[in-house]
This record gives sequence, C-alpha cells and structure tokens, in this order.
Amino acid sequence: MFYKKNILGICAAFALACVSTTAFCQNKKVDKALTYYNSGEYEKSREMLTKLYAKTKDRAGKGKISFYIGECSRKMSDARNAERWYRKAVQTKYNNPLATFYLAESLKMRGNYEDASAMYSQYRDLVPDDKRGEQGVADCETAMEWVKKPTRYVVYPARLFNDKESDFSTAYGVDSCEIYFTSARESATGNEKNANSGTAYTDIFYSVRDKKGKWSIPVPVQGAINTGYDEGSPFVTRDGKTMFFTSCKNIKNTNLGCRIYVSQLSDENIWGTPEQVVLFADSSVSVGHPCLSPDERTLYFSSDSKNGMGGKDIWKSVRQGKNSWSTPENLGGSVNTDGDEVYPYAAADGSLYFSSNGRGGMGGLDIFKYYTKDGVTKTENMQYPINSSGDDFGIVFYQNLQRGYLSSNREGSRNDDIYAFYLPPIEVSIEGVTRNDATTVVITDAVVKLTGSDGTQLETKTDNTGTFRFKLAENRDYMFVSTKTGFLKGIGKETTKGLTENTILKMEILMTPINQVVEVENIEYDFNKANLREESKVSLDQLVELLNINNNITIELRANTDFRGSDEANLELSQKRAKAVVDYLVSRGINADRLKAKGMGEGAPVKVSKKLAEKYPFLKEGDVLDETFINNLTSNQDKEICHQLNRRTEFAVLRTDFKESGIPFGAEED
Repeated sequence: MFYKKNILGICAAFALACVSTTAFCQNKKVDKALTYYNSGEYEKSREMLTKLYAKTKDRAGKGKISFYIGECSRKMSDARNAERWYRKAVQTKYNNPLATFYLAESLKMRGNYEDASAMYSQYRDLVPDDKRGEQGVADCETAMEWVKKPTRYVVYPARLFNDKESDFSTAYGVDSCEIYFTSARESATGNEKNANSGTAYTDIFYSVRDKKGKWSIPVPVQGAINTGYDEGSPFVTRDGKTMFFTSCKNIKNTNLGCRIYVSQLSDENIWGTPEQVVLFADSSVSVGHPCLSPDERTLYFSSDSKNGMGGKDIWKSVRQGKNSWSTPENLGGSVNTDGDEVYPYAAADGSLYFSSNGRGGMGGLDIFKYYTKDGVTKTENMQYPINSSGDDFGIVFYQNLQRGYLSSNREGSRNDDIYAFYLPPIEVSIEGVTRNDATTVVITDAVVKLTGSDGTQLETKTDNTGTFRFKLAENRDYMFVSTKTGFLKGIGKETTKGLTENTILKMEILMTPINQVVEVENIEYDFNKANLREESKVSLDQLVELLNINNNITIELRANTDFRGSDEANLELSQKRAKAVVDYLVSRGINADRLKAKGMGEGAPVKVSKKLAEKYPFLKEGDVLDETFINNLTSNQDKEICHQLNRRTEFAVLRTDFKESGIPFGAEED
C-alpha cells in the first residue's frame, strides 16, 4: 500500500513537472512570436501564434494568443481574420478591453454596423473615459445613413489595372494619357514576401491610353526605380519627366523604414537612378506617399515623425532648389489626428484630399477633403460610395474634372484594388402648373417658354391638367413665360444653382384674365398719406416684371381709400396714391404712355373673395366691406383690417396694342 502511494506520488510529480516544462516552453515560443510582432513582422508572428494557439490549453493563454493574432491581422488589413480572433479573445474574457474595441473596429470594417455598434457600446461601458466607444456608436449610425442615402458619385472596379494581388495608389502621367500605379502582381521584381504585410513586394507599373481611349496592358516602369523591395505611391509631374515615389526596404528581417525618392525620365523613356529626397535630419523617420501641389512647388507627404500629432501625419515642404526642400511643416489639427493620415493629393482647385482612420467614418481608412471656402477651412468625409467599410485611399482626379481613381479593399475586392469613379451631372427637372389667378382653375393648352441664363430656349404646352415639364441644367437661372389668348402672360423664375442632388422642382404660374381687375397685393399706405411704404416697392417690382413681359398692354392704376374722411378728401388722396404708384413704375423704366393714374376714393369697397375669406375667418365670400358692414363689426382689430383691405391698389388693362422697342430677358414680341 505504501509502495503504491509512493509510486502514484512520483507519477503525479513527474506529470506536474512535464506540464510546467511545457508551459515554460510555450511561453518562450509566445515571447518569440511577439518579438516578431514588435518588429513589424506580422505575417511570421501570426503564423507562429496560430500554431501555438492549437497547442495551448489554458484559457488565459488562449485569450492572449487570440488577441495578438487579431492584432497581426488588423495591422495586415485582414479584417476577416481580425474579427475572428478578437472575438475568440473576448469570448475567453481576455483581460485587455482593447480586444472588445478592436472587435468593434473589425466588425465595422466588414460593414456589420449593427454588431459593431453593440461592441462599441460594450467597450464604452468597460472604459467610459475613452471617447472612442461613444464615437464608434455614432460612426456606425452615420455610416448606415450614408449607405441608405449615397452621394451621386459612381464607383466601379478598374478591372484592366487589377490583378489577383494588390493594386493601388494611382497617378496620372503626361497629358493624363498615362497611368502609374503600385502592384504586387507576379511580374513585379521581388520574389519574396513583405514580412510586415505578408504580401509580395510591390513595384510601380504603368499603362498608356491610345487615341481610341483604350488602355494598354500594364507593365513595370523601365529603368532603375523598381527593386526587390517595396516601391509604390508614385507621383508624376505634368510634363511626365519626373517621378516621386516611395521605397521601403527590409534587409535581413530589419525594417529600414520608407523613403521618398525622385527619378528623371531620359530621352529613351528610361527612368534614371533615383535620388533620395531628404526631408528630416533624423534618418529613422519614415516618409512616403509624395504628391506635389498644382504649381509643383510644394511637396505633401505622410510621415511617422515623433514631432507630429500621433501615428502618421500629413506634412508639407517647399521646394528650395532642384532637390532641396524646406524644413517640413505639419498640417495641424485641421488635417491630422492621433491616428494615421496618409495618401495626400493636392487637387487643381486647391483642395487637399487624404485618408485617415483617426476621424471616425465608415471603417478603416476613409477619404477626406480639406478645403477653404469663404475664408473658413473645412474637413469633410467624402461619404459613401467614395468611402466604404474597408480601407479607402489614394484618390486622384483626372485634370479638373470630377472623375479619377481611388484604391480600396472594400467588399468585392481581391486585395487592395483600383476603382474608377465619376460624378454624373445632377438631374434636375421642373414640373409646373398654370392657373387662372382669379379662379385658381388650371389652364390647359397654354404655351410655356423657357429661357435659360446660358441662352437655352425651349417651348412646350400644358396638358389637360395644366401641367408642363422641362429638364434643366446645373448652375443656371431660368425664366418661364406662359401665354394663352385672353390672359396676360404669366411669369415664373427658378434656379438650379446650389443644388447638390437630383431634384424635381415645383412651380405654379398664375395667369390673369385680361378683363380682370387685379389687385397689386401688399401695396400699403399709412392712414391719410400717399407715400409708398418701402415694403410696397417689392410688389411693385413684380408688377414691373409683369409689364415688361406683357409689353403690349396699357393699364390704369386705381387707388382706393377707406371711407373715413370726406368724399372730396378721399378722392384727392386716392389720386395722389395712384400717381405715386405710376411715378414709381416710371422710375423703374416703364413707359409713362402705358400708365394712367385714377383715384377711386371710397366709392369701390372690396368685395370679399374666396382667398380673403380663407385668410380672415370673420369674413365670408361675397361680403362687401362698405361703411355699414365695417361699423357693424364688434372688434376694432377686425375693423382696422377691413379699412386696410379697402386701402388697396389695383390695375385694369385698357389696351393690348402698345408697341415699343427693347425686349427684356425672357420676353418676346407678339
């Protein structure tokens, strides 16, 4: 019995020793894998950690390994595997709350905004002082709204430039008939994989467009630019003879960082030996993603300099000589954040485009536009579909037009792919109706003529519902003139300036029967005075337009008073008021021979129309606002309203055969 117990004890001690030895060995292997991780060799680190995960039995160890496999995947822009391994870390209750945060980030990068929002909420509860949790929830809500209501941009794969490997970061060459881009395809120079990204090393390729607009099969640039390491992010000057690009070297598993180089094109179309563009005195600082301003005097680039705002920032440097540049200047908080800002592009209109993962957005890197308008600087997310849940970066524009290329690993991409985009014209149309101003009944078969500020002239007829339709162009002013026998011409105005989305405009053109006495609304006078109020001149300016467009009519201006005062005084006052209106119209260019002033005194009180009855509940259609009616009202306020309604100005058409030279904008001769 004693012997047996001792044997069991010895066996148990031996087993414990084996477990301890195994755990020790496992920990050493994990530490080695993390050494690769810390040196940026994410592919090698992930491969080792994945094998160790299968052999690890304890929950805490699995949680830690899961987290770092997720970290490797995230840094390699592999959102699918990042989500998988962060989820495992969270499920094992790994004690680092960043596992929850990065799981939310990975879900967002895969477009799963609802689940991502839930994980951001969990992270907010775990770390309430970190604003990224609350911001993540808001970003998910915004992204879902942007997907529901996209901008007008159209984005589609540029299939000719894309291979099964990564293709990204385009640049236009001379006359925009050349395209340069970065690619890891099999025909690239390097045969090994980048230890950081796990992908093949990249080279710079180019394609040429022929006279028919067809692009040639992409080939590597000729000359000394491409090496066995990473070259990419090209920028070519307008004359096509100078290329700036990024080169990142890894020698003996040592990451030497990235540098910007410049190369000149020879007469034989061979790119010469690159020369490094020295920007920082500290050689350990990485720089990349070069682009020049439209005048080619300022160099914009991305750098991880410790003097920045965190992560990678956008900097600028001014040319001092052939390859000499001023001390770099950080673009500051309007552009940079504590995240990464990369791939700047200086557009012809002065705007700066760049990508950032530090400003919130739809997921991963989003493309932003930084510009100044009316003295105010703005930084705006380009929204969906320029941006997606994945990484979106490297935007360039074709000349001054709203089209070009961008790079993305969005859903449907094989790796990083090149996408073309364009902004189609805004589709604007107008749907209007013509109505009888006196009865509001629609007017059918009226001729409606459109005149645009660009000289466009179109004509149509209203249908059996009184409706007319036109298609309109962007950034134009339009006048619409409606004509029908027995009516004065009607006028309508509209503009498409400032519209940013497809729009159907609505319009109503009122046409007055020629035999109708028309009130000029909002012409008001103070009690017992003939002076026009300033607000009355707005309505009279509309009458000027009506007279200009109906340049064949002669009218009588009739001014009316309320019944207070003597008949003689009211008649004299009304004549002065009518004369004041005529004088104003003449001052606005209307021929005095077309105008007659007539004072009506108090002898023509208002007969209440349907429109007035709807506006004033105490009145009924058909009421006549004479002295008896007004005196029977109990409210002094209602009485004053009736007095004001009687103090009106009207016009009646006397003749339709007046002739004068000069046709104003939008008008026509009979």
